Amino acid sequence: MNTWVKVARYGLMMRANYLVLPWVLPFSFAVGAVTSGRGYHHEAAGYLVSFFIYFAVQGWGTIARSLPFALTLGASRRSFYSGTALLGMALALVSGLVLTALQAIERATSGWGMSLQFFRVPYLLDGPWYATWLTSTVGLFAVFAYGMWHGIVQSRWGTLGTMAFIAAQVIVVVAGAFVASSEHWRVAARAGSSAGLTALGLTGVVAALTILVLAGGHATIRRATV
Repeated sequence: MNTWVKVARYGLMMRANYLVLPWVLPFSFAVGAVTSGRGYHHEAAGYLVSFFIYFAVQGWGTIARSLPFALTLGASRRSFYSGTALLGMALALVSGLVLTALQAIERATSGWGMSLQFFRVPYLLDGPWYATWLTSTVGLFAVFAYGMWHGIVQSRWGTLGTMAFIAAQVIVVVAGAFVASSEHWRVAARAGSSAGLTALGLTGVVAALTILVLAGGHATIRRATV
C-alpha cells in the first residue's frame, strides 16, 4: 500500500494536468454559453462531457508518460498500476465532490441567476447530493480506468494493437446493439421496464463494468513493454 501511495504522489508531480486543466473546457463552454446570449434558460449540462473525456485522457496519459520512468525507479508493474488507479480514484472522489458542491450552488441560485443548467444533468446528475457525488465519482473513475487500459495496450502493442483493441470494442458494441434490437430482447425489456433503471442503478452497472476494466488492465500491464 505504501508503494501505491508513492506512485500516486509521483503522478501528482504535474498537478496542473490533474487539478487545473480538467476544468478548463467545461468552464470555457459555460462562459461561451453565457456570453453568446444563450445563458438564460439554457441547458448546458452536455458540456460536462468534456470533463469526463479529459479524465479518460488523463488515465491514458499517466500510463504513457509515467510507466517507463516508474519501472526504471524499481516499481513493479502491479504496484504502478494499483498506484495509478489509486490516483484516479482520489481525483474522482475530489472532483465528484466539487461537482456536487457546484450543483448545490446552481440549485440555490436558480441556475446562477439565469436558469442555466450546467451541473444538473437530467436523469444522471439531478438527484440528491449523495447520488450526484456517487454517480459522478463512479463515472469519472470508470473513464480514467478505461483510459489507463488504452495506455497499457498502446505500450504493449503500439498503434496497430490499439486500433485492433478499439475495433474489437466497436464489434462488441455493434453486436450488443444488434441483440438489443431483436424482437425477443425488446419483449424482455418491455416486461422489465416497469421497475425501471434509476441513476443509482445505472451507477451500479458502471461500477461493475469498471471492475472488469480494471481486471483487464491488470492482466494487460503484466505484459507491457517500455
